[in-house]
Amino acid sequence: MNNGKVLAVVGGHPITEADVDRALMGMGQRGQQYNNPQGRQMLLEQLIHKELILMDARKNLMEHEADFRQQMEQMKTEMLANYYVEKLLRQVRVNDSDLQTYYDEHPEEFQGEESVSASHILVDSEERAQELLDQIKAGDITFEEAAKSFSSCPSGQNGGSLGQFGHGQMVPEFDEACFSMEAGQLAGPVKTQFGYHLIRLDEKHPAEPVSFAEAKPMLEQKLMAEAQQKAYQSKMNQLKILYPVDQMGILS
Repeated sequence: MNNGKVLAVVGGHPITEADVDRALMGMGQRGQQYNNPQGRQMLLEQLIHKELILMDARKNLMEHEADFRQQMEQMKTEMLANYYVEKLLRQVRVNDSDLQTYYDEHPEEFQGEESVSASHILVDSEERAQELLDQIKAGDITFEEAAKSFSSCPSGQNGGSLGQFGHGQMVPEFDEACFSMEAGQLAGPVKTQFGYHLIRLDEKHPAEPVSFAEAKPMLEQKLMAEAQQKAYQSKMNQLKILYPVDQMGILS
């Protein structure tokens, strides 16, 4: 693609493919929906309109009007303050030893959670669930066969297996039943908003500490936010000494 290709000329000022590319990039991820011929044409029209507006604004000397200059000064003030804070926070660093120290000193935050692996059969009536339960216990049909033949849940095609899950990932009645069972136990019917379940607890997984490697991204985000807040507050305290503040308060 020739980014220097001229797509339009407005009052002698060229608008190029590169200008459209920059407009797309400035939109971030939202720009992806415009990265097609129709979308790029829309952006080109917007750039043309912008250039027309700028030319007429300059012709009418609007940039010298008091209201515009006041708005510019307000924007400059905001941009300068934001730049100051961004530059201050960019200087903050959190190294791996800081992360490791926090991880070692706060083991209670990295205990993980108990989880289970379970299978179920979902039917629409308590009577049907009880019939299937009796047949499974009698050995007339296996749990997996019953799930494949009679369960209305898509998991039936996998023998009813729901895989591994933790507390709160299932509806309350189902969750309570699973976490009160022992591995290998068959229970039901359990009623939920979806119908009646026969539940087999396949395995219990005790809570295990979250490894440092797993915790590191979250830790880095947490400690960086704390370090930045500390740096910001420290700088504000210094500035209040350098530039004394007399605060009267909002309420009198």
